[in-house]
Amino acid sequence: MNLFLSQSKEFQKRHIGPNEAETKQMLEIVGAASIDELIDNTIPTQIRLNQELRLPDSISEQEYLLDIWKTATMNQVYKTYIGQGYYNTITPAVILRNVFENPGWYTSYTPYQAEISQGRLESLLNYQTVVADLTGLPLANASLLDEATAAAEAMSMLFNKCNPKHTGKPKFFIDENVFRQTKDVINTRSQPFGIELVYGDHAAATIDDTYFAALLQYPDSKGSVEDYRAFIEKVHASGAYVIMATDLLALTLLTSPGELGADVAVGSAQRLGVPMGYGGPHAGFFATRDDFKRDIPGRIIGVSVDANNNRALRMALQTREQHIKRERATSNICTAQALLANMAAMYAVYHGSEGLKNIAARIALIAQTVLQEVKALGYESGSEFFFDTIRIKADKAVILPVAEKNNINFLYTDDGFVQISIDETTTQQDALDILYVFAEAKGQDEATIGFDSEEYSLHHIPESLTRTSAFLTQEVFNSHHSETQMMRYIKKLEKRDLALNTSMISLGSCTMKLNAATEMIPLSWPEFASIHPFVPEEQARGYAKIIKELGEYLSVITGFDACSLQPNSGAQGEFAGLMTIRNFHIANNQEHRNVVLIPVSAHGTNPASAAMAGMKIVIVKSDEKGLIDVEDLREKAEANKENLSALMVTYPSTYGIFEEKIMEICRIVHDNGGQVYMDGANMNAQVGYTSPGFIGADVCHLNLHKTFAIPHGGGGPGVGPICVKAHLAPHLPGHFSLNKAHAVSAAAYGSASILLISYAYIKLLGIEGLKKSTAYAILNANYMKAKIEKNYPVLYAGRNGNCAHEFIVDLRPFKQSAGVEAEDIAKRLMDYGFHAPTMSFPVPGTIMIEPTESEDKAELDRFCDAMESIFREIKTIEENVYDRTNNVLKNAPHTQKVICVDEWKQPYSREMAAFPLPYVWENKFWPAVSRINNTYGDRNLVCTCAPTEEWA
Repeated sequence: MNLFLSQSKEFQKRHIGPNEAETKQMLEIVGAASIDELIDNTIPTQIRLNQELRLPDSISEQEYLLDIWKTATMNQVYKTYIGQGYYNTITPAVILRNVFENPGWYTSYTPYQAEISQGRLESLLNYQTVVADLTGLPLANASLLDEATAAAEAMSMLFNKCNPKHTGKPKFFIDENVFRQTKDVINTRSQPFGIELVYGDHAAATIDDTYFAALLQYPDSKGSVEDYRAFIEKVHASGAYVIMATDLLALTLLTSPGELGADVAVGSAQRLGVPMGYGGPHAGFFATRDDFKRDIPGRIIGVSVDANNNRALRMALQTREQHIKRERATSNICTAQALLANMAAMYAVYHGSEGLKNIAARIALIAQTVLQEVKALGYESGSEFFFDTIRIKADKAVILPVAEKNNINFLYTDDGFVQISIDETTTQQDALDILYVFAEAKGQDEATIGFDSEEYSLHHIPESLTRTSAFLTQEVFNSHHSETQMMRYIKKLEKRDLALNTSMISLGSCTMKLNAATEMIPLSWPEFASIHPFVPEEQARGYAKIIKELGEYLSVITGFDACSLQPNSGAQGEFAGLMTIRNFHIANNQEHRNVVLIPVSAHGTNPASAAMAGMKIVIVKSDEKGLIDVEDLREKAEANKENLSALMVTYPSTYGIFEEKIMEICRIVHDNGGQVYMDGANMNAQVGYTSPGFIGADVCHLNLHKTFAIPHGGGGPGVGPICVKAHLAPHLPGHFSLNKAHAVSAAAYGSASILLISYAYIKLLGIEGLKKSTAYAILNANYMKAKIEKNYPVLYAGRNGNCAHEFIVDLRPFKQSAGVEAEDIAKRLMDYGFHAPTMSFPVPGTIMIEPTESEDKAELDRFCDAMESIFREIKTIEENVYDRTNNVLKNAPHTQKVICVDEWKQPYSREMAAFPLPYVWENKFWPAVSRINNTYGDRNLVCTCAPTEEWA
């Protein structure tokens, strides 16, 4: 063995679970002589690549960290006062270390299994409370993707609410001083619905009954704090609604949107302790009135009770969600920004109401002081009422060179003003440095500044808009202000959640693989964390290098010609892909092409994304083997050939099989004038062996939080870039900062900072490791399938009886034989220390298992042993040893409190309940609550923390 060459292969061994000996044993169970034979028996020959992908060889972890540090230093960290929704902030070290850098928080999955997600659910409930309290609106969700898309979601929600009353082209008013990136995204999202956007000055606007809503910015893009009460009354009088894009920190000092009469408030929680990261990821927020509780997009955390009537949290009103409503959904939001919402929530918990007000007041005071001193130098002010942003009339040509010499970024407006947005990190020395720039521009070689809080009271906030209402009075925001208290509170919540640092999470379609520490470490470096998305290009050369190379790598992997990294979730990628196809058809005078074919085996968000893109959806059947019914597809493609826009196909299918006729399917769509959109949710079974471009697709989105190792973060962040063939490249998403239209996210490169993770994943594995990861994902799935199907029926298989990287276990027979349903098995798995696989999707009454390549044989065996033990438990019910309604499955999960009661009344033993197999004794994970009553939570909707009077 060449020891010098072997070092670069070490990461493969650390990422891929089974070793050589385990691989041999697993192949024997599967019935294949080698990995190559397994792949030959699984992936259709006709779609196999005939040459290796042109990607770099792997490098070692140490080499990577040295290399990425050099790249980091290509970014220049200036003091940045650009604002416009992005601000420097201080992430408290206790939150940085214990949340942001902690796999107990960043590797957990979306809280669909609420009993083992109570920690992050409590934190997200705190987040909702922060948003609801500060915005003055009673209902908030558990985060959206960013401010711009949150505003677009609000527009869509209100459009759908009002749509029946509009017979003509509906109008949406946008104040001219809304952030430019928000206008960009709204322009994209409005097009499929024919919404007419009307821009103007709210003070002079005429609003009549042709409008369904209006959007305001508070404070606005010029930093001005405006009293919108009269305008809001005018909008309401016309029967329309008002959306306010706002700033949570500003709202600690300003009258809330709810008190001003707004119907919806949106924005970004970024400045509550979340780094800028060149644009993301950041938690968008959305708050509204109770009237919209059945319409609000995204996840809502609600308070319910468990089987023992204890308080328990869960995701409420899930019937609103896109997986369930499909083409009737008004939003496709799936992945949100849970990890970042949790950071913002913890920031509010740590600082409390007074702490937040003090931070905001200090920012406002520095802004006011700088303005006063700059005016004293002879400059004209463009600011009257403001929070953190001041405007100074000055020549950019004079100010810019001086500012750049001093490593300072200002915003220079088209109307001849310099804008300065002060933030939490601004010190008195920074204020003096700002003043010095303007002094030097006047030819002066020194400047002085005084800070006197008595002299400079906050008179730049009008009395009519000064906040008088209380906020964050609940116990949680008044109890954890020392670092000791905060550290213990974070740990208490962490212990209530099952994450990848506890056990495997075998979720089909979600690919919960290793998120290696080496991939994660650079995210905290200031050279990546502290870059504003609108800085000059020369200050972000490190990011430019990563973005260029990662886009090229992903294009090679997918077999396409161009890539956009802008979509900041998988569902956003679906929408962006369809909009790229739509814009292609429009450019070719084929605007009428609006029919999209979607097989029933496609990914769950596809129909909702198609509806958002203004498509007419036609469902394609599957046959009894789970394959796309090619004749049904041919018939529907030909029947709609004049209007066919696209096919949305997931590959391998959500049923876990490679369609043998996928190339024929693509040809049928192309022959009838359509484009092929391939959902990349299952790309983990393709990389290195085949590709969407080779198969015949035209566009594919990738879930970087699945195949390419970005962690799921308890429900986000995600990244969903799209790769396309050359003919679609001109129609990829744009951004105002790139001088191109059709933005789908607030920042040009979406959640740019976490692109580092996927970049590292590819560099560390290299082409050999990427291909090996695919092979082991397929091996691990087929190994588990072979073991589990001894006791459970497995739905669908490809040729030779193999699955791809996931498979579906049919649990429906046990409902008839023992009264046991999929939910019972899902909850019982918690007692064995496991998160349930994907439940009742894509087939009701089933579970879908995907082990990924990162799990070793021992962990796979533990899960299979748990499933075998549960099978034996079901048998005892079938044999009438235990009652069909009172048994270890129906009563699962069993909490520590339940097990430790003085008198045990169950017909089975405590050991059977809590320690059903020997391995559980070694690493027992206790569910925090018993089975949750979902119906109670929906009927008694409570989505914020308990009010003051309940704890005072």
